[in-house]
Amino acid sequence: MIDAAYDSHMSLATLPPSNICDRAREARDARFDGLFFTGVTSTGIYCRPVCPAPAAKRRNIRYFATAAAAAAAGFRPCLRCRPELAPGAMAHRLGEALIDRALAMIADGALQDGSVDALAARLGVSARQLRRLFVAAMGVAPLALHTTRRLLLAKQLLSETDLPATQIALAAGFGSVRRFNAAFQQGCGLAPLQVRRSQSAGARTSGDTLTLRLCYRPPFDFAAMLSFLAKRAMPGLERVDSDSYQRLAGTPQAPLRLRVSANPRQPELLLQLQGADPRAIPDLVRRVRRLFDLDADLAPVHRVFADEPLLARAIAQRPGLRVPGGWDGFEIAVRAILGQQVSVAGATTLAGRLLRAYGTPCAATDEGFDRLFPTPEALRDVPLESIGLPRARAATLRTLAAAVADSVVDFSAGQRLDEFVTQLCALPGIGPWTAHYVAMRALGHPDAFPAGDLILRQVLGAGTAISERECETRSQPWRPWRAYAVLHLWHLSGDLAKERKA
Repeated sequence: MIDAAYDSHMSLATLPPSNICDRAREARDARFDGLFFTGVTSTGIYCRPVCPAPAAKRRNIRYFATAAAAAAAGFRPCLRCRPELAPGAMAHRLGEALIDRALAMIADGALQDGSVDALAARLGVSARQLRRLFVAAMGVAPLALHTTRRLLLAKQLLSETDLPATQIALAAGFGSVRRFNAAFQQGCGLAPLQVRRSQSAGARTSGDTLTLRLCYRPPFDFAAMLSFLAKRAMPGLERVDSDSYQRLAGTPQAPLRLRVSANPRQPELLLQLQGADPRAIPDLVRRVRRLFDLDADLAPVHRVFADEPLLARAIAQRPGLRVPGGWDGFEIAVRAILGQQVSVAGATTLAGRLLRAYGTPCAATDEGFDRLFPTPEALRDVPLESIGLPRARAATLRTLAAAVADSVVDFSAGQRLDEFVTQLCALPGIGPWTAHYVAMRALGHPDAFPAGDLILRQVLGAGTAISERECETRSQPWRPWRAYAVLHLWHLSGDLAKERKA
């Protein structure tokens, strides 16, 4: 059965067996979209498993674990199924922790301005060993993986926007159109102009507002995600309504507006960017994907939770629940400290006061978007008690701001969970609950678990809070996806409370 084949594949580190790929391709099974790519030797094109084109003969088919591996083998991306739209594969789905961390760092832009040698040094291995591990697991070296990703982003911009080639070259990280054209021709097998001509002008956005498609692997409870973000939205910086999330980003001198909504016809979100510098587009896309947890594959998560009755019930009620990320690590850490020992509403009120008092004013925009979140430098020496904070918590915020400003603490992707928690807990006023909450939302770490959380302890204790140690012990079978258990148990707590009152 292909269902069993899918479940079996999710525990594998590399390309699924060819017989599984055959059946998934023939069935155009969307669950495998992004998990492998199909190269057709008779045409020289590589496709997603869901490509609507007539199926090629099996003797002309080759399978690849990544789009980069297919490109390295000389295949060019399909113009019909558009491999750049394939949903991402969760960075932590592989079995080797070092590769997991490297993938998270690359996705976070580690090779945009840095080198493979620097990446390897951060991981504590040689560049040669890192390349060897990548070729074995991903079918391609780290730099080739990064290059293919930025060329596919350029292909998406060519297909979905009317940005001129000079701006697309900048967005893809190239300093000149000539270098961009040469790299694109080599990596995609087509000239940029050919890609643009292949898409109808009506499908592209033009003017000051661009719209990009960000695909995901269903299910996805977008309404639940918006509800979570709405309760924490700060007026002047964010706005959440029934069908979209809006935010001010960019710089004080060149602020930009973004809006994220769902496409009702496809499993994708639509990202609208107003006034964005093309060079900022890759970072903006990365942040939105992290904020909405778009690279999650919930099938292995649900499988791990199946033996826990509470989680099985929660999944049945909300199968598309994901872990809301954060736009910026420092912002999430500040808000976590503001939320210590107060309600979500109370923390949001304090965050709003902080934004008004110390946020960075921007050139006035319409609809009240006028302020960016304070920088670490702006908070390290200010009287935060003035917004109603207790003295100890204000001191903790100033200490955090100084640590981030001085690069003692950072929120870069790919950090080990235990090392990050230890680093953050070394700051006065920050304990394991805060550190795990920040790791869960700012780092997107799937195994973060704030075991001291009162709601978690009450839900697991059937209304009577169990100890933090018991909560930690109870969570061990749910690894490495405990962050998803946190969201499910938080949502389930309201249902259980209503039942106990009935």
